[in-house]
Order: sequence, then structure tokens, then C-alpha cells
Amino acid sequence: MRRSRRTSAAIALTATVTAFAVLTACGGGDGGGDDASAPGADGKPVTLTFWGWAKGSKEVVDAFNASHTDIKVRFEEIPAGNAGGYAKISNAVKAGNAPDLVSIEYPSLPEFVSQGSLQDIGAHFSEEEKKKLLPQAVQLTTLGGKTWAVPFDAAPQAFYYRKDLFAKYGVAVPRTWDEFKAAAEKVKKADAKARIATFFPDDPTTFEAMAWQAGAQWFKAEGDTWKIETGDAATNKVTAYWQGLLDADLVHNDASFTPKWTGSLKNGTTLGYLGASWGAGVLKGTLPEQSGKWAVAPMPSWDGKPASGMLGGSTFAVTKDSKKTEAAVEFAKWMATTEEGVTARISSGTSSAFPAATALRPVAKRSFDAGFYGGQDIYRLFEQAGASINPHWAWGPATGTTNTAIKDRFGKVASGGVTLAEAVKAGHDATVAELTKRGLKVEG
Repeated sequence: MRRSRRTSAAIALTATVTAFAVLTACGGGDGGGDDASAPGADGKPVTLTFWGWAKGSKEVVDAFNASHTDIKVRFEEIPAGNAGGYAKISNAVKAGNAPDLVSIEYPSLPEFVSQGSLQDIGAHFSEEEKKKLLPQAVQLTTLGGKTWAVPFDAAPQAFYYRKDLFAKYGVAVPRTWDEFKAAAEKVKKADAKARIATFFPDDPTTFEAMAWQAGAQWFKAEGDTWKIETGDAATNKVTAYWQGLLDADLVHNDASFTPKWTGSLKNGTTLGYLGASWGAGVLKGTLPEQSGKWAVAPMPSWDGKPASGMLGGSTFAVTKDSKKTEAAVEFAKWMATTEEGVTARISSGTSSAFPAATALRPVAKRSFDAGFYGGQDIYRLFEQAGASINPHWAWGPATGTTNTAIKDRFGKVASGGVTLAEAVKAGHDATVAELTKRGLKVEG
């Protein structure tokens, strides 16, 4: 099974090479001009700037600086990517004053590559090093035959639920999406104000992860042409399913991570959270008073067999004008592929990072206090979910455009002004228009 997944990923990667070669022909540099700034080359430490927002980032930088003399890192916390962080990075690149290293989530990486904002770091990140990482993560950072980032974590889907309230209402943990709907009906019947989970109108990536899980392939590069397909059977199934849940008022419809959403978790009117592996730390940090009341289950699937998309997940990329590529990649690899780096990040207490480096999963497990989940072995569950990530998905070069169009319309679903299917179609049309505007060949 593992061989077939690697083979599928390799085929998908090969198919993207030509189209991304067109996109990146005028892109960022290859990092070849940084020899003089190799760590310790002149007897002085190389000083890097690093921008990010993930929990535990400061602790990681502090640990690195305390243990290294040849490289020093200056960290600046910026807003989360879609909350302003990506705009800040883009503006800094355009102004010529970008940091050396930045955090970029997998969905947004192709767009930064297509804009020429990043460097190919392949000369400093060997194939042997990549073999130690989850193949799907490597696939998502290899575009046009070039390496654009060091994968940090994978983000397989998971279902978090209040086990005490599930028991109180006699609700079984759903294994399939049909069972999830039945459980949602039972929750609503037991408490008219309670719902099993929440649809997030402000976060298209959660919906996209469910389409990914179902087998959708929105973006394909064939030859020099981008094929955009969001009207496939898998996407339509997911769209119709969630439209049905919303129409029947079986789930809340609230923006993610807002006071309203967290308030519903605190008062028990939201019993579950369809999230990703990193959500374990988010809930633990948000709801400390509910320690021991939560548990984690595999994401419901259509046939009850393990299946997952990825919801977010982060990488470290070197900006195009950095003259410190070698040092930046060395720091990025330390964060992502060493026991010390992973331990430092999780030591913050609210990070539940699931490393792309497979050998470090036990380290992450030991570093994360699972008492919030009653001591449950949540990393074993994440391992199984990670292995089931559908390898056929690839992100397109205009994710910002795609998601803005979808998000704008998802926000109108509650009022009945638009359907989920119409919102996804708007994302499709906006993407095709944007790529055509860039002079790219598009089908869809």
C-alpha cells in the first residue's frame, strides 16, 4: 500500500512539472549567490530574520539560538497567513525588505512560487533528507521539478468531540458521513440549542479538505495547461451533503475561532470540531477548564475506511532576495527534522504539531501532554490519518483568488442568498479568469 501511494504521488508530481516550469521561468533565484554567507564562513555568525505565527515559534527560535553559535535568528511574529500575514510577506518581497525565511502553508505555497517570491532550495535539501518525510508533504512542496520549501508538519483531518456530552445524549461516535448526519439529528433532538459541529463560512480550506478526502482533484497541470475542475462527482457529493446539513439546521454556521464559536464550545452547545491534527493543541489552549472531557476520533469517511485530506499544514520557505539561503535552510531543517526542534515547539503547551518527519512522531507524542484528552494516544490516530491522506490532490497557483471568491459567497449561505454549489462554482470561475489574465493556458 505504501508503494502504491508513493507511486501515485510521483505520477501526480510529474504531471505538474511542465505547467509549473512555465510559471516559475521568471521566478525567484536558486540560492546560488549565498556562498559568502554560509554558516561561519567568515568566522562570524550569520544572522537570519524569520517571520511566522505558529504556536511555539518563539520557543523554537530561543532554543536554536541557545544551542547554535554559527547562525542566529531574529524572529518576528506576524498575523496568521490569511489574517494578514501573507499580505505582509508579499508586500515585503515587493519592497525588497523581506525576511530570509517565512512560514507558508501548503495551500498558499504555489501562489508565492508563481509570483516569483521564493527561492529554489534544492541545492541545500537533499533527496535523502526528503525520503525521511511524509511523501504527500514532499509532493506539495515540489513544483516544476524544483524544491520550494521545507515541510514542517502534516495536517491530516480528525474529529474532536465532547465525550461526556456524547455519552449524556447517547450519541455514538460516527464512522461515516451518514452516521455523522444521524448523530447530528440525535444531538439536536436531545438539546434544541446544541449542534454536533460547525460549518465555517470564513474558511474554505476546511471545505476543500473534505473535498480532498472524498477524492476531488481541483487543480491539475497537464503539459503547459492548467485544468480546473470543481464540478466533479466527489466535490458535488460533499457540497450537497453540507448543504443538506445546513438546510436542516443540523450544524452551526459560525466563523472559525471567533468568540461566538469558542463560547459555544465553552457552554456545551457545540459538541464537536471537524479539524486537523493541529487542532488538538488549539482546543487544549482554548478550553483548559474542560480537560478530560474531550476525545479524538478519525474523520468520518464515506465508506467507513480511513481517508483524509489535509487541513493547512506549514512549510518554511526562503524569500527570493535572501543572500543567506544555506543558513536559512539549515535553520528550517533544524526546526522540522530534529528532535530538539520539535520538542522546543511542543514545549509551548498549546502546539500539537504532527511532524512531516516520520521518525519524529514519537518525539512529538512524548512532548505533548495528552491529559486534556484523558491520556488518549492521539498521535497513533494522527499516524493512521496521515497514512490515509489522498495523494492525488495538488494546490493551484491562484489559491488566494479561489478562496476569496468562495469565502465571499459562503458568508451568504446562511441567508439563503447563495448555495454552497454556487459558491464553489464562483471560486472556479474566478480562478480560471485569474489564470487567463496571467496569460496561462487553462481548461475548465
